[in-house]
Amino acid sequence: MAYWLFKSEPGAWSWEDQLASPNSTAEWDGVRNYQACNNMKAMKKGDNGFFYHSVNEKRIVGIVEVVKEYYPDPTDHSGRFGMVDVKAIQPLKSYVSLADIKSQEALKDIALVKQSRLSVMPIDTKSWKFICKMGGIK
Repeated sequence: MAYWLFKSEPGAWSWEDQLASPNSTAEWDGVRNYQACNNMKAMKKGDNGFFYHSVNEKRIVGIVEVVKEYYPDPTDHSGRFGMVDVKAIQPLKSYVSLADIKSQEALKDIALVKQSRLSVMPIDTKSWKFICKMGGIK
């Protein structure tokens, strides 16, 4: 299993929106960055990801699971980009802020710190477990 982080502006699509969608499942569409798109191409059904509220909140709020692998994004008229479907699995017991992540030496090299503008990024297993622990998840 691989681990990921999905960033969304809560005003555009929030954790609450994800939970309110049918079966807590929704398309992760609208990605127009090649590196983020390549990350989604690498995803497999059953992979887990952090749901991150960007912009003003800058914090991880929940965990999602990839339930449908990469396929064409109908909102992309150029045909170059795709999407995956994700399902909400659980909220974090304690939100983990970007400031909290940056304060941890063990997390200094993750993409969220190094490539802060990337909307979909990998998270290594050690960092996943560390952040889960920070968020009160075993």
